[in-house]
Amino acid sequence: MTILVTGATGNVGRHIVAQLAERGESVRALTRRPDRAQLPAGAVAVQGDLTDLDSMRAALEGCEAVHFITFDGATGAPLQNGAELVALAEASGVQRISVLGGWFESTLEPALRARSIPWAQLAPVEYMTNAFEWAPEVAQHRRVRTLADWPSAMIHAGDIAAVAVVLLTQEGHDGQVYYLTGPEALTPAERAARLGEALGEDVEWIHLDEGEEVERLRAFGYDEAYVAFGLELAKNPPEVGQIVQDTVTRLTGQPGRTFAQWARENVEAFRG
Repeated sequence: MTILVTGATGNVGRHIVAQLAERGESVRALTRRPDRAQLPAGAVAVQGDLTDLDSMRAALEGCEAVHFITFDGATGAPLQNGAELVALAEASGVQRISVLGGWFESTLEPALRARSIPWAQLAPVEYMTNAFEWAPEVAQHRRVRTLADWPSAMIHAGDIAAVAVVLLTQEGHDGQVYYLTGPEALTPAERAARLGEALGEDVEWIHLDEGEEVERLRAFGYDEAYVAFGLELAKNPPEVGQIVQDTVTRLTGQPGRTFAQWARENVEAFRG
């Protein structure tokens, strides 16, 4: 089976490509810059862009399954050509699709609902990689500062990928939306402690007030719309993000990776 992975050089896409290649699947990795892709052995880099239908027509030729992201990899904007992409996939004979969903729908999801190709959606509640936002402050001051104090069941990108591999290689998932979490829900203070354990040093968590949180978000260079979104999320988190799901274990047969594991894998980013 030939499988096309879009977003192939992203946090999740890289894991999908690697896991499919390890299984011996025929993998095409869509990338705008094949010369920089640094793919694992067995994966084939295919030059293309989700917003360029001619490149997608060539990339999809002969593929039985596709993993889609729902945004333009160059700009991060939601896809506006979902109907055209799904029509191309259908015309190419694609039999199975996985979709990595985001906070908001793009044009891709309704287009898939209107077509006949079996598809399923990955809905991660929060990525462990979001903790990279803390790296400069941990590296410089051994501290984490947030307004949010609620637990999050963050998930490892490799576990998102493992579920995607199941959806791409097995039948029986059509129409499903799979909420994905890690095996535990940890507060920012608990995550700071796990980072400290990986570093072998204490990492302090400091609880901010709303004004301090606004300034913290602005310091990252976010625009005011995102600052307002981040503030609202810190104060009123979605309940689903705090509830541990068994989806990873149920679909893959393997336990999800913990935040402590992720911290050990990425400790150098926090060391300073």
